[in-house]
Amino acid sequence: MSKLKFALLGCGRISAKHVESLINVKDEAELVGVYDTFEELARDKKNQYESIIKDAKVKVYTDYNELLNDKNINVVTIASISGYHAQHALDCLNHNKHVLIEKPMALTIEDVDKIIELGKKKNKKVCVSHQNRFIPAVQKLKQAIDEGRFGKLIHGTARTLWARDDHYYQQAAWRGTKALDGGTLMNQCIHNIDLLQWLLGGEVERLYSETDTFIRDIETEDFGAILMRFKNGAVGIVEGSVCVYPRNLEESLSIFGEKGTVVIKNGCIETWRFEDEKDYDNTELDKINLGHTPLYKDVIAAIKEEREPLVNGEEGKKAVEIILRAYEG
Repeated sequence: MSKLKFALLGCGRISAKHVESLINVKDEAELVGVYDTFEELARDKKNQYESIIKDAKVKVYTDYNELLNDKNINVVTIASISGYHAQHALDCLNHNKHVLIEKPMALTIEDVDKIIELGKKKNKKVCVSHQNRFIPAVQKLKQAIDEGRFGKLIHGTARTLWARDDHYYQQAAWRGTKALDGGTLMNQCIHNIDLLQWLLGGEVERLYSETDTFIRDIETEDFGAILMRFKNGAVGIVEGSVCVYPRNLEESLSIFGEKGTVVIKNGCIETWRFEDEKDYDNTELDKINLGHTPLYKDVIAAIKEEREPLVNGEEGKKAVEIILRAYEG
């Protein structure tokens, strides 16, 4: 198969990471189109890509339907406002394009299920952008869990302690709204929640939550906490805040078991202790974060090999489901 042709739908803050990743996989895929309701943002991403890939020709679409109807496009990366993810994904799938959807996959389970069902009906890949699963430190931790090195899993914690002041929310009217954004759990904490459920066992038996809006002028919560019991017996604890003074403090993931303890902070392993020893324990790969690039490599391979991507629609649904249950109280 020749290079896969990607289009980028939505050219806001996170879109630069997607362009960077497409540059990194230039031998396997190419960016051929960009769209945003603000044309200057789309042109900025075109320039970012073409400044590195000298022979590239990226089309700036000013008409959404023209992008959808362009049969030259194989895959659409959906990096639009969260509340529009579902409709954009459904539109792209209906036009026979594979989709890579930024988090959250959608803001309702009904919409998530529609995307999954349509992807299967159209025989197109649905991938969700939980790129943190590919961080080498996280992969190393997953290997240790799969090998049973923790013994009995006891509990895990996911902490996202960040600062997002009122100015951040005032920069875009959709931020902090229930209809288009979701709150701290859905926006800032979802990656860590995805990792916690993926590593500890996935299926939640029961869940208790507390959310509140303490100081930010938004519709949604600026603080959230979740306590959940997984069906395998392990306990997951989530702590998320955008009220930390005066700046971001940490994003950390900790897993505790009968025979092991691991703490990953800001993408790097801080604590790695096991009863047994393995050759890979002292590797330095855990200090590397390749961003979205491994995610793109997996999506491209999934399409070419006709297999499911690591983070398919069913996997993307799990964190959204936990957060929506937390919002129910």
